[in-house]
Amino acid sequence: MLLTIIVLDSVGVGELPDAAAFGDTGAHTLNHTLAAAPAALPNLAALGLGRVPTVRTSPGGLPETPEVRGGYGRMREVSPGKDTSTGHWEFMGVQLQHPFQVFPEGFPPAVMDRFDAATGRGHLCNRPYSGTDVIRDFGPEHLETGAPIVYTSADSVFQIAAHEDVVPLDTLYAWCAAAREILQGEFAVARVIARPFRGVFPFERANEHRRDFSLVPPPTVLNAIEDAGRSVVGIGKIPDIYADRGITESIHTDNNADGIAKTLARMRRAAQADESGLIFTNLVDFDAKFGHRRDPAGYSGALAEFDAALPELLAAVPEGGALLILSDHGNDPTWRGSDHTREYGMLLAYRPGIGAVDLGERATFADVGATAAEALGAQWTGPGESFWTLLT
Repeated sequence: MLLTIIVLDSVGVGELPDAAAFGDTGAHTLNHTLAAAPAALPNLAALGLGRVPTVRTSPGGLPETPEVRGGYGRMREVSPGKDTSTGHWEFMGVQLQHPFQVFPEGFPPAVMDRFDAATGRGHLCNRPYSGTDVIRDFGPEHLETGAPIVYTSADSVFQIAAHEDVVPLDTLYAWCAAAREILQGEFAVARVIARPFRGVFPFERANEHRRDFSLVPPPTVLNAIEDAGRSVVGIGKIPDIYADRGITESIHTDNNADGIAKTLARMRRAAQADESGLIFTNLVDFDAKFGHRRDPAGYSGALAEFDAALPELLAAVPEGGALLILSDHGNDPTWRGSDHTREYGMLLAYRPGIGAVDLGERATFADVGATAAEALGAQWTGPGESFWTLLT
């Protein structure tokens, strides 16, 4: 059995009940994006996206679709956060009791002194900053001094920006690995992120060379699937999010289009070989390129690009296989600031021959992992309730 999971990073479908605690009351990534920059999305609508509670249909939203062939619903995130690591870990059965550590005032000397010793170059910035603004504001000084630009955000991240002509990628990655070793225990952050950039002022981020160095998660459903002798193919930043644990094959991607193409190719190869396992893809452009930059037109265009590719993805699902389409948090491009938004996760499902299936409101993102475990014959006794029988 081949199961493919594709995460549309940050395509949230409305505020969670506790959104007020995060300052996100009223956020709705999908509705607000389509209201600001309309796109039809007929193929997502045909899977049932327009039947998800609060998702707006015509006028000003998805088209009315009388015939739906897919499973549809939404998922609550129970872990206290609204970031990539929190959402993806919960997908695979890790529910956090406490949020990851954040550093709104920057990192303390106990961290930065050790980091400076590891690089031998000092540092610039060390405070929350937009990724595009920080290279504009500190890039010229970085070119003169060679000191890495260190910054964070509302997420639990330690980000290191460096120009590719000043700091070779291997060196930047080594600095990130050193920071990962430092940022443990009381200073643990979810991710250390390499943020190379290139060109001349105001510079351009080299997103295809980004790399995430994550905390090692507790055992997840991915480990259970691997232990059951199945393949686990991580595409895009999936291997980084899980620190390569439970991943049997990693495939790098440059952008959404590349991620879709490589997912399609891997699905077709698996189907031809009658391979049993999981293909797990993250499409990050929604979040990184358009959500954080508050670009609803770009976000809408990325949704339309995925929608146009969806028929090929559905056709690549083998008989007996399944495709799940999810989102891990929101990042409303019409919202104030540049942070993620606390929203329900999207849940769409497809199997050949399926009709309309209301998957309801899932109590936790971990239902995804429980479903993957049941579908692939893996032993999982952790959080989550499988919805696999609803799809069979």
